[in-house]
Amino acid sequence: MEREVEGDPPGRLDTSTPNVARMNHHFLGGRETFQADRDAAEQVLAALPGMRAAALAGRDFIGRAVRYLAGEARVDQFLDLGTGLPARPAVHDIARALSPAARVAYVDFDPVVVSHGNAMLARPGVAIVARGDLRRPAELLARPEIGAHLDFSRPVAVLLLSVLAFVADADDPYAIVAAVRQALAPGSFLVLSHVSQDLMPDPGAARRLVAAYENANAPVAPRTRAQVLRFFDRFELVEPGLVPTPRWRPEPGHDAGAAGLDWCGVARLATAPASPAAARTALARD
Repeated sequence: MEREVEGDPPGRLDTSTPNVARMNHHFLGGRETFQADRDAAEQVLAALPGMRAAALAGRDFIGRAVRYLAGEARVDQFLDLGTGLPARPAVHDIARALSPAARVAYVDFDPVVVSHGNAMLARPGVAIVARGDLRRPAELLARPEIGAHLDFSRPVAVLLLSVLAFVADADDPYAIVAAVRQALAPGSFLVLSHVSQDLMPDPGAARRLVAAYENANAPVAPRTRAQVLRFFDRFELVEPGLVPTPRWRPEPGHDAGAAGLDWCGVARLATAPASPAAARTALARD
């Protein structure tokens, strides 16, 4: 997650510090980046060449997961946290192909992401783009535009895709996910992917990856499969469970044996908090 500098105005754009969202956009072949982002992304690729394939596998996983949710699971509300720079097809494009009434709220902290998102993704009654800090989930969930766009008394699919690896242990990523979970109605879903040292090609790869992100706006924290599984506390993983991204429900023609660097899963919330409204009220007081 992007570090704020005390005293900086909201939305301040720093083009000299590599930005993890824009670096990922470079891995995907995007052009909305600055020189610092491109240089840092190339350093990551030099340290771990599989990052480009991993980013593409992550994009493919998003499509398969959203199609499952909008189709088989009949979810028509999506909250995409840590959206990253827009790519097509976007979540709402994929969802509305199967559920024409689907709504999506995209949230990111990066002002460049929000600006591009508002230009490319926002559609009245379909998709909104909001700026919010995942490390402050109560503030994020209380944003009026999100509450006006999504009905949290009904199931919502929360997407946390390749973002929690950039939340440091000091910011307690498990508490962040728990806070989001408490705001959800039964039948909601969590979709998550997370880079892991378990899936890297050699014992030194995780160390090289961490070093390559040292000068970016957020450090990277690869976590083990067991650590990633903890994020699904109180959720029920759907088949095939927690697997490398290429192996989650591969479609015909998809290479399920391709190397992946991320664990991923889709899980359903079966146990209700006291009530979604009461949970959000309690969060707002924290």
